[in-house]
Amino acid sequence: MLVRLSEAERLSEGVLFLRTVKIYSGNSNPALAKAICNYIGISLGRCDVTQFPDGESFVKIDENVRGSDVFVIQSTCPPANHYLMELFIMIDALKRASAARITAVIPFYGYARQDRKDQPRVPITAKLVANLLVAAGANRVLTMDLHAQQIQGFFDIPVDHLYANPVLLDYIKTLDTENLVVVSPDVGGIKKAYNIAAVLDKPLAIVSKRRKSAHEVEATTLIGDVKDKDVLLVDDLTETAGTLTSAAELLKREGARKVFACVSHALLNDIGIQRLRNSEITELITTDSVPNQPVEGINLKVISVASLLGEAIVRIHKNLSVTSLFNN
Repeated sequence: MLVRLSEAERLSEGVLFLRTVKIYSGNSNPALAKAICNYIGISLGRCDVTQFPDGESFVKIDENVRGSDVFVIQSTCPPANHYLMELFIMIDALKRASAARITAVIPFYGYARQDRKDQPRVPITAKLVANLLVAAGANRVLTMDLHAQQIQGFFDIPVDHLYANPVLLDYIKTLDTENLVVVSPDVGGIKKAYNIAAVLDKPLAIVSKRRKSAHEVEATTLIGDVKDKDVLLVDDLTETAGTLTSAAELLKREGARKVFACVSHALLNDIGIQRLRNSEITELITTDSVPNQPVEGINLKVISVASLLGEAIVRIHKNLSVTSLFNN
């Protein structure tokens, strides 16, 4: 459960709050930006984010931001390069308009999987994106469920790294899963799965996988017991759904009953949608960190993180602690 400010705390200095904070959105996830503004109780800032005929992005801030505490909400979902460029240009426009502080609110931080040199002559693109955000003029970053937590250290500015677990758990607890086992579909996701298993007081299992290519994954080994149990697969993101569907197939062979999957970021492409339609997964639970529309043949449950991000924005603006937002 989120720990929210009391109504008295929220209303104290309320006139000052409404006058000095401004929230803007690029084109990646305007619905989430509006939901965050509704939670806080302010209007979304007025700006034009358009394209020239040649594809170049153009940004114009349509109101005064001098001396304001500004938050720019932009996920780097596909097309990631285009939305990143929008974000850089918006930050630059706000900086040149004399905003007092600019916080980049990035619910989904793209390029996070390129966080190290795992083969010769490849970039560390997650670090490059961090450098570009700082160079553009960002003073602070607010993000959620980074693929690799060490990316926080790529920045020389403050980073508030939130987790979607508190809002996801509110829904997971409503599932009729008395004999539930929480499963990490790969070794890298053990910590996230462990946290959820600890809160639910359920056992933890692990699937070992072998990646054949960028689009194909094979689940090879199960560590743990899932026979006659309902299973909750937990991961941070899915795109082609190879890891989830391969793990679900292995779990079914090992005697699991229902298989649920829970990811913070669902960037489903055509391959992922087709795999999920043909998979053993009963329901996919995710957040609105990136836009997700209903898909025929897939039981998709989207949980909003507007309250989580909105509360973080309020606390950052008022220079209050965000520690309570990590509580499950």
